[in-house]
Amino acid sequence: MKRGNTNGREAVLELDQESDCLDSFQLNRLEDAFRAWVAGAARQDVKQSRRRILLIFLMIRYTAAKLNEVLAFNPYTDIDRRRHVVWYQERSKGDGSLREVHVSQALCDHVQEILEALSSDPAEKRVLNVDPGFVRRKFYERATECGYPKQIGGPEMIRKARAVEMLKNNVPLPAVQMILGQSTPNLASSYVAFSTREIQLIGRRFMERESSRKTSARNMFHAKVTKIEEGDIQSCISLATIDGHVIHTVITNNSLHRLGLQQQMLVAAEIKAPLVLLQSAEHRPVSSADNILPGKIRRINKGGINTECIVTISETTEICVLVATSADWLKTAGQDEKIWVMFSAYSVVIHVD
Repeated sequence: MKRGNTNGREAVLELDQESDCLDSFQLNRLEDAFRAWVAGAARQDVKQSRRRILLIFLMIRYTAAKLNEVLAFNPYTDIDRRRHVVWYQERSKGDGSLREVHVSQALCDHVQEILEALSSDPAEKRVLNVDPGFVRRKFYERATECGYPKQIGGPEMIRKARAVEMLKNNVPLPAVQMILGQSTPNLASSYVAFSTREIQLIGRRFMERESSRKTSARNMFHAKVTKIEEGDIQSCISLATIDGHVIHTVITNNSLHRLGLQQQMLVAAEIKAPLVLLQSAEHRPVSSADNILPGKIRRINKGGINTECIVTISETTEICVLVATSADWLKTAGQDEKIWVMFSAYSVVIHVD
C-alpha cells in the first residue's frame, strides 16, 4: 500500500500498482467460472448454495460493495428494479442510513433470475446468510480455477478491481467514491460546478452504458454543456469535463436540435483512439487542432505497425491513442514523459440519454 502523498486515484485503489487487480476481461472470465460452477452442481441443494455465492459475487463485481454489506443485503427488499437502484446499510455511520448505488438493467435481471431459481420466501431477511469465510474460500477456488493467484480473486480485491475498471473507463473520481461509499475528497474547483445529484447521475449512466455499449470508441468524457454557438449549418459546442478540461465539438444544427442540447446539460463525449494525435513538445503546440490537452505518458504498448499509448490528462482521466510505431518520437518516449493530446472538434461525438 502506498504511503505518504497520494492522489485521489491512489486513495480509491489503495494499491501499489493497478496490475495487482484483475482487468475487465479477467473479471468476466471469473464470472463465467462462477456460472459454470453453479451449472455443474449435481444436487439441487448444492446448486442453491452455489447460486447464493454467485449472487454475492455479482453484487461485489458490479456495485463494488464490501462483503459485509452484501451479506446484510436483502435482494427482495433492498433493490428497486424500476429505478435500477440497490441500497446498502452504512454501518460505519451508525445511524441506520442507506447508501444508494445505481445498477444496470442487466444486473437487475440477473438478480431476479437467481431469486426465482432460489424460490426463497421474500419475507426471509437473511437470504444471503452465508459465512464470510466460506464465501472467501469459494472466491479463491474460482480464481485458482481460472489460473489467477487466489488472493487476487478475494472479495476485497474484486471490489478494488471494480474501482480500477470504473476509473479506466474515465468515471470521475467523485462518482467512484460515491459508489464505493467513501467520503469524497475536498473537491477541486472544477468539481464544484457539478452537484451531488449530477455526480450520481454520471455513475448511473456508466452502469447502464456498460451493459449495452455498442460503440468501439475508447475515450469518453463526462461533461456539461457550457456554450452553444449556432451557425447557419453547424454549431460549435463547448463542454466542461468534471475534472476541469474544456472540449470543443462541431455538430450539425440538425443534431443540435435532435439531441435537445441546452446549456448545463450533462452529456458524454467520445473520441475514437485513431482520431487522436500526440505531439512531444515542452510548450503548447501551434496547431489547427481544436482541442489540445497536456498529459503524461502512462503506458506504451508497441506493435509491429501501430502502437497504443495510454496518456493521463488528469488523476482520473486517461486517453487511449493509436500512433504509427515508426514515429520518431516513440524511439525515446518513456513513462511520465510530457505529451500533448490533440484532436479535432469534428472527431468528438456527443451522446445524451
